[in-house]
Amino acid sequence: MRYVGVAAYSGEAPPDLVSDTKEFVKGLVSCCNGKLVLVVGGYWGLMKVLVDEALSLGVKVLIIPPIELENINYPEDSLVIRSGTSYRLRSVILVRTSDVLVALGGAGGTFQEIVTAYDEGKPTFVLGGRGLPTDKVRFIAPYIDDRRTSKIVYVENVDELVLEVCRELRCST
Repeated sequence: MRYVGVAAYSGEAPPDLVSDTKEFVKGLVSCCNGKLVLVVGGYWGLMKVLVDEALSLGVKVLIIPPIELENINYPEDSLVIRSGTSYRLRSVILVRTSDVLVALGGAGGTFQEIVTAYDEGKPTFVLGGRGLPTDKVRFIAPYIDDRRTSKIVYVENVDELVLEVCRELRCST
């Protein structure tokens, strides 16, 4: 089983990013033959789009919400871990649970998850060029500092993103 952490914009996502997210999920399902768990930090914004698409395709979804939003309604088919942690701490749990981290665009929280993944040695993939703050990752990729704990792959094409993630997970493409 492959665990793919997904950091995604918590606000209302631009329509092109919504369609990119659905394409991303379909591509992962295709290359990983269903042996996949998507790990997210909530069920709102772009994360909701991802969760709904994944569940509609029969993909397992693990949601780790912050304590402030543990008691909202989550999809019945999702697995929810109510860890009792704040936004920032739940992001650490999300990253450490995952084999890789994929950032589908976002702001401060997504940046934190990217940096945490880098510090934890988790391969990180960022979909940029969507007009969100995480587009700035292109200026620091592939390494944040001289430790080079893990590589950050920045792409602007969802098909390339799927290819890179599947290659890292050693799934067939």
